[in-house]
Amino acid sequence: MTQSHTTQQRPDAVGQAGGGVGQVAEPRPDTRQRILDVALDLFTEQGYDGTSLREIAEKLGVTKAALYYHFESKEDILQALHMRLHDFGRDALVQLGDRPVTLELWREMLDALVDQMLAQRKILLLHQRNEAALEKLHSRAHEAEHDDIQNRLRLVLGDPAIPVGDRVRMAASVGVLFSGLFLAGDAFAGSSEQELGTLLREVLRDVLHG
Repeated sequence: MTQSHTTQQRPDAVGQAGGGVGQVAEPRPDTRQRILDVALDLFTEQGYDGTSLREIAEKLGVTKAALYYHFESKEDILQALHMRLHDFGRDALVQLGDRPVTLELWREMLDALVDQMLAQRKILLLHQRNEAALEKLHSRAHEAEHDDIQNRLRLVLGDPAIPVGDRVRMAASVGVLFSGLFLAGDAFAGSSEQELGTLLREVLRDVLHG
């Protein structure tokens, strides 16, 4: 009896349309990020509920098996995109390090955060346009990350070494930044990153320094 041998193709080593029969494309190390970027575009443009895994796969030119190799479900893709927002806050607080926090240092941290958030404005639009779907997201990793960021923020804002008046201004400035970009993302969609960044920094300086 003749034994046939077949080569198993990894789901993320997906050939593009037009490739020869039996050909296996080289694995793409950035497949996961490509999936997230395409899903971000579709979720923002036509909504999470209005987008299927099939559409994401077709947009990428891959099979659904490739998606399942990296994400178990469409909800997992949404959660991974949501975690990008957590990265903003965590990275900003890590930037403070162990230095004594002053209003000037806080302003520098917010300046960097403005640039980071404006470079990822589509993430903010995703949240604004898909609130119902995002409210259903729950996982231990998500909750732990959220709690960690909040605890870091509370430690800074609760530091008695910082004058209470400064701490109030610092807390208010965070609200200004996130409401300006997160809650009103669509309202400012016609403004350039440079224009919006300049205006946000002016408002943040007013809040921090009066």
